[in-house]
Amino acid sequence: MDPLVRSRGAEIGIRAAPMRGLRSTLTVWALELDSELLFVGDAGATEPSATSRRSGVTWANFYRPIPSLSIDADVSFARARLADVPAEQSRIPGALENVFAGGIAWMPERGLTGALRLRHFGAYPLIEDNSVRADAATLFNAEAGYAFASGLRVEATVLNLLDSDASDIQYYYASRLPGEPAGGVEDVHFHPVEPRQLRLSLHWAF
Repeated sequence: MDPLVRSRGAEIGIRAAPMRGLRSTLTVWALELDSELLFVGDAGATEPSATSRRSGVTWANFYRPIPSLSIDADVSFARARLADVPAEQSRIPGALENVFAGGIAWMPERGLTGALRLRHFGAYPLIEDNSVRADAATLFNAEAGYAFASGLRVEATVLNLLDSDASDIQYYYASRLPGEPAGGVEDVHFHPVEPRQLRLSLHWAF
């Protein structure tokens, strides 16, 4: 097996600054791989499969109305399919279809600081016929701190602010526990997101 396969890709985009402090970029892209790598749960590794084709659109925005305040929002939609296979078996397991990330931050040189960020992964197929799909996952992170004139900054960050029980990644394959059939049972396997955490940090610029 050749570890390097041919790929072909293209993208076209437009960047605009419709108002002071706002930058907006819209990109349309396409990618074709001669062989898609798919995760095999039994082996804990990937294996080559059919040719794949992806296309999508990404819209990225960044707005700074005043020096201390920034707002960003990025959204992406994608279509991923295996080629040269029946249409009803053409979904690519694990291929994300829609993603959103955004946030707002207040970061003056001195005084109180804060930020709130959101990350959303939409549902996506776990097997080729799309009959099993991963659940969507939405996470919020928050940050608050204080910047001193001396260059010292104290920050408290809360990860997974709402203590979501979503999954970071999900797979669908057969596994076997004691007492289950010899051939195993096909089911969704997942890695959960980290529970809500509080992190304290000190930064000193000199």
